[in-house]
Amino acid sequence: MFEFDQYLGFLAFLTILTIGFWLMIFLLTFVIPYWVFGASIERFKEIRAEKKAKREAQAH
Repeated sequence: MFEFDQYLGFLAFLTILTIGFWLMIFLLTFVIPYWVFGASIERFKEIRAEKKAKREAQAH
């Protein structure tokens, strides 16, 4: 059915496919949500600090 080099190529293909699959699962379930929520929290802190600075500037 398969020659030996075809078999090795098929195994390499399956290995790369499996690694890619699990990498995408890891990225979509952990890395991207961590990045998005972290960036959102940082932006929220910046906006809050800007509002606080404006209030203090108006008070003086």
